[in-house]
Amino acid sequence: MKGRIYNVLKARFLVDEDANRNWGFILFVVFLAIIMIANANSYERKNIAIKALEEEVKELRSEFVDRRSELMELKLESTIEKKMIAKDIKPSTVPPVKIKVKAVEPKQNFLKKIWQ
Repeated sequence: MKGRIYNVLKARFLVDEDANRNWGFILFVVFLAIIMIANANSYERKNIAIKALEEEVKELRSEFVDRRSELMELKLESTIEKKMIAKDIKPSTVPPVKIKVKAVEPKQNFLKKIWQ
């Protein structure tokens, strides 16, 4: 047992006659480790990007709510009335009247009258 540990520490498995098989396995393990590290790095970058986008969505949503409340306030009749009074435009005391327009019949052509 002590001899095996000593051989591993001296890396004799890399220089023995069966070293080709060992080197292939070691390179395979190193290749898998590189892929695993790259995959974890990619995951972390995507995770950071997702968090940044979530923060931006929260900011945009709060800005949207703020703008919508400002718009609702501007649409109020009292707000519009105050702005119009500041420009010396008084509200009307007479209610609006609906105007009805009668459809005008097209004039008939002389030839059409003859053929009727």
